[in-house]
Amino acid sequence: MSFFAVLFALLIEQLKPLPRGNVVHESLTAWMRWTRLNFDAGRDAHAWVVWGVTVLLPALLAWSVWLLLDHFSLLLGLAWNVAVLYVTLGFRQFSHYFTDIRDALERAEEDRARRLLAQWRHVDTSDLPRAELLRQVIEHSLLAAHRHVFGVFFWFVVLSTLGFGPAGAVLYRMAEFAGRYWAFKNRSDGVPATDRVIQLSGRLFALLDHVPARLTAFGFAVVGNFEDAVNCWRRDAVLWESSNDGVILASAAGAIGVQLGGREAPDGRVESARPSFEDSAMPVELASEGSTTGAPPVLAHLRSVVGLVWRSVVLWMLLLSLLSLANLVG
Repeated sequence: MSFFAVLFALLIEQLKPLPRGNVVHESLTAWMRWTRLNFDAGRDAHAWVVWGVTVLLPALLAWSVWLLLDHFSLLLGLAWNVAVLYVTLGFRQFSHYFTDIRDALERAEEDRARRLLAQWRHVDTSDLPRAELLRQVIEHSLLAAHRHVFGVFFWFVVLSTLGFGPAGAVLYRMAEFAGRYWAFKNRSDGVPATDRVIQLSGRLFALLDHVPARLTAFGFAVVGNFEDAVNCWRRDAVLWESSNDGVILASAAGAIGVQLGGREAPDGRVESARPSFEDSAMPVELASEGSTTGAPPVLAHLRSVVGLVWRSVVLWMLLLSLLSLANLVG
């Protein structure tokens, strides 16, 4: 049933994606504000309470609803899985930025591409050269694909197999969203979360993302240039401060033969009257100024990234289908 739930959710999301500023996103941001304001009193224990209420409670609620529906009908349980995956898993939650930037670059509208990247990443991109612009688009897109698709996919399948329904998908997305949202609000004009909440949410998401990140990197290696991907993974993952980000980006760089890493864009959000928060991945932070081997980023590499991600989706869906078939036969 996990295979069909993921398949139906991906198909529906391609046909009818959630629009920008949708009610799900607005509800999540309101939930984040409410839990932080009501449970964050500044102590270590309170940080655990905030994270537990914010992340674990929705996951338990999703599981409880699934138990109730599945008790009456397998089809109702499947429908609930598809509904939860529809709002937690999918490319179209971030791909509009990638597509718009790629189209702008194809039309030689680099200023528009820089503005779109600035809105996506919340950094000043006005002085970025074309190669650096492409590098940031590639890195950010790869991480967004992992956090919106492969990470959700992994935790949904694992906990669904253990009888927890869609709880894994909710757990992963809420953990990722919480860490990203509170860190962003701490840099914006909104009411900031305490450092304890920000640090704890970052550590717990990194822990949840440890295995999925390495499986994503392995998938990129399998569907890309395996030898170069593995070599880059082993040699260049340390270029990024986050080990999870490092293995994904290094493996992808080797898989498609592109140079990633290097100097970051200047820090700082784009100046605006009202800072916004979009469904983007967390900032990519570098531990050094080194870069992977490979060709400097060019426009053709954006198409290579799309192909790499879709081949990885096909790979993991094929494996999930084989596991489901083996389970039915067994």
